[in-house]
Amino acid sequence: MCELCRRSFIRGAVALGAAGVTGLVSSPLMAQAQSGGASTLPARGEFTIANAYVMTMDSALGDIAGGAVHVRNGEIVAVGTGVTGGGQLIDGTGMIVMPGLVDTHWHMWNTLFRSFAGDKPEEGYFPTVARFGQQMTPDDVFQSTRLAAAEAINSGMTFVHSWCHNVRSTAHAEADVRALAEVGVRARHSCGWPQGLPDTQSADQAPIDSLARDWKSWSNEGLITLGMAWRGQFRAGPIKPEVYQPEFDNARKLGLPITVHVASARKAVNQIEPLYKAKLMGKDVQLIHTLSASAAELDMIKESGSPVSVSPGTELRIGYGYPQISEMLAKGIPLGISVDTSALTGSSNLFGVLKLARDSENAKAESEFKMTARAALELGTIGGARSMGMDDRIGSLTPGKRADLIAISPNALNMAVVTDPAHLVLEATGPENVDTVVVDGRILKRGGKLAALDTPKVITEARAALAGVRERTKWR
Repeated sequence: MCELCRRSFIRGAVALGAAGVTGLVSSPLMAQAQSGGASTLPARGEFTIANAYVMTMDSALGDIAGGAVHVRNGEIVAVGTGVTGGGQLIDGTGMIVMPGLVDTHWHMWNTLFRSFAGDKPEEGYFPTVARFGQQMTPDDVFQSTRLAAAEAINSGMTFVHSWCHNVRSTAHAEADVRALAEVGVRARHSCGWPQGLPDTQSADQAPIDSLARDWKSWSNEGLITLGMAWRGQFRAGPIKPEVYQPEFDNARKLGLPITVHVASARKAVNQIEPLYKAKLMGKDVQLIHTLSASAAELDMIKESGSPVSVSPGTELRIGYGYPQISEMLAKGIPLGISVDTSALTGSSNLFGVLKLARDSENAKAESEFKMTARAALELGTIGGARSMGMDDRIGSLTPGKRADLIAISPNALNMAVVTDPAHLVLEATGPENVDTVVVDGRILKRGGKLAALDTPKVITEARAALAGVRERTKWR
């Protein structure tokens, strides 16, 4: 970033303090947000965010100090200086405007169990998820996913990948989709198998078949896409082809993207090559974790076109090891970052996960300069969009793409001293700094308040759902 741009941004940040906490014009929507939200999504309108520091994450456009973003009917119409768009004028003085973050793999259905994984094997993540997951009703899934989606919007995520591997019935799958739609987040629902299903038994295809038959009615005007969460060839041990192949073949028949955990831990070796040899990889098959991939297997991933999602927050927390981020980027493998599960990470702030990704790469290399802040932010925006096959629509503030964007206010103690915007955003941003969130042209957070949800209601109903699960499992 040029020194002139840096100085221009710093002057704007100083002006923000004089302009007030939000730096945004007042409107009925602002009042609605402050009063606790509404039960329906705001309409797509036309507005222009002006005089902001715009981080487009588009290599051709770069960063724009004193820039503007014009949005109309859910689409980015123009980006740059001197943009004179119509509609509502939003004063972005001192704000950092950038694409919304893109999560690429999140078990949103178990957010009810936030930070529940214990400190001894019998209380670890996998046995507890299996135990409690088997007691979840469709409403429990709804409450859990809605809570996660609300947190996503609050912390600056505009796209989430709901990796739903507790589909106990068609009603459970539908509940997950309904929760995503109510919040208004852009998402993919990847329909999986129920917790506790023996690895000798193929997953029931009725839920995914039912959704696929009538997907238009579930897609929330195209905001939500459908995919399949596949068990793959390995879980606790190898799974036989007669079990996993019908699941894979059905997803391909339906034309759905597939996503699979593979080589999840450093010790889980020799899992990628069998997938490659069986022709079970490709641009439509996203690989999750891949920590134990050998150099030869990384070449197989590259050749197949499979994108990858890693989750440093959970991979380090659970002891899987360090993700191979730099190695994959060096080979040009499409790579995104994910929350994975709030049961292990607690907070689902993706900015924190991106910071951890950068820090883990620097730690492995024993170098302060192995991974730049800009490269880490790309993983959470345009890189994540590529991993999800969505980069033609989201991930950068490029005219013609959908208007998924956020505005960050540095007018807080943890961001008040502005130096380099990329480093500041990566290293300091918390949910409280995310002032505005726009998904497909709808303003879902404004002035630091959720505009389309009754937050206390979301929290109260999620707590009630957890109490029911605790009672049914005799979890004291």
